[in-house]
Amino acid sequence: MTSTLPDSHLRIHAVNVYVKDQEESLHFYVEKLGFRIAFDARIGSRQRLLAVAPPEGTAVLALVQPEPGSPQAQLIGRATEVVLVTDDVPAAYSEWRRRGVRFHGAPRLRRVAYEQAEASTDRLRSAAAEPPTAWGGVFTRFEDIDGNSFALVSFDEVSRAAEAQRRAAAERLEAERRAARELEIATQVQARLFPQRLPRLRALVYSGACVQTRSVGGDYYDFLELGKDRLALIIGDVAGKGMPAALLMANLQANLRSLCGIALDQPEQLLQSVNRVFRENTADNAFATLFYSEFDDRTRCLRYANCGHLPALLMRATGCVERLETTATALGIFSDWECPTAERQLRPGDLLAIYTDGITEAFNPSGEEFGEERLIEMLHRSRDLSPADLITAVFDEVRRFSPHEQRDDVTLIVAKCLESPHQHGFVDDRV
Repeated sequence: MTSTLPDSHLRIHAVNVYVKDQEESLHFYVEKLGFRIAFDARIGSRQRLLAVAPPEGTAVLALVQPEPGSPQAQLIGRATEVVLVTDDVPAAYSEWRRRGVRFHGAPRLRRVAYEQAEASTDRLRSAAAEPPTAWGGVFTRFEDIDGNSFALVSFDEVSRAAEAQRRAAAERLEAERRAARELEIATQVQARLFPQRLPRLRALVYSGACVQTRSVGGDYYDFLELGKDRLALIIGDVAGKGMPAALLMANLQANLRSLCGIALDQPEQLLQSVNRVFRENTADNAFATLFYSEFDDRTRCLRYANCGHLPALLMRATGCVERLETTATALGIFSDWECPTAERQLRPGDLLAIYTDGITEAFNPSGEEFGEERLIEMLHRSRDLSPADLITAVFDEVRRFSPHEQRDDVTLIVAKCLESPHQHGFVDDRV
């Protein structure tokens, strides 16, 4: 007969053991046998649901205290059908006896013969002609404080299976510990990939931060000195999350830093080289959006390439907002790839914000996105803060808007053009 029960979790909930006093029995099972409390709750003002379980396995014994004189009360002190299996009966016997557990006798070896037979007579004759299969084990019985008795046994096959399960559990635990340690190391390594210092400029003060949704992630930001008073401000967003995205992010960061020597006056050539190396070193379906910008500290000119990334926001001191739109497709998609650049002249009081979609695509409990307009409003409202404090304010606002679990990495760079080359009121060495 074919079962129609769907694939689902199914197990025995509990076996009832009737006791005189739940609290005294609880003490016996926990202190004498080393059981743990499986659940302990009250229903109404009188009935207590109490259950214990052995240290290993999922079996649960419900300790039921029936009303005196009830039919269930007559079941206290009976020989239960509960069988406890251990891989070393003599050891359990010795330890439990030392704790005061009463046994019916010392453990003894049993040889049990059995045979399997079908209902048909021919099958029965055939089975009778074959020698029975034998297996051995050690057996004893013990009692709780109410005289309820239990079998304590070990079987050869069960003992081997228990040992195999124990080894598998130990190996699984060790693998989990090793994975956790490797993830911790990866987190520390990735943290070092983000900028550790901010080169000081005369005309620009800036800061950046990234909050990842997991221990490691695919968002990337950087500040690279290009020489001749030029600084690159970069944000990238690698497709995916977690460790795979973090590895691609490290690859992108290494490419940019190793090739930035050719960036001076040739950002298009730099980005074409980065795209080629990134494409060669990653899978066909890997890609990354990137906002690459160069600030010239002498002329206050910002040259940028937006490679499939969200538009950066240039908030003028006058209050108007310019969106630095896409100039090229994302990295890693095409081999033959053109990357034109654009320019903006920054003036004192202008503010530049470059960000990833973890900010604008954060959802509130009603399903609304944080969106670009809320970000612009927040930047306007807090633009008098230092870049580092403004970033903190934005992150706090996003967390208030989206209080549930963070869904994506959140990264933001904020840069502010100073009123004069000698104004350093907002200089902030925090990254």
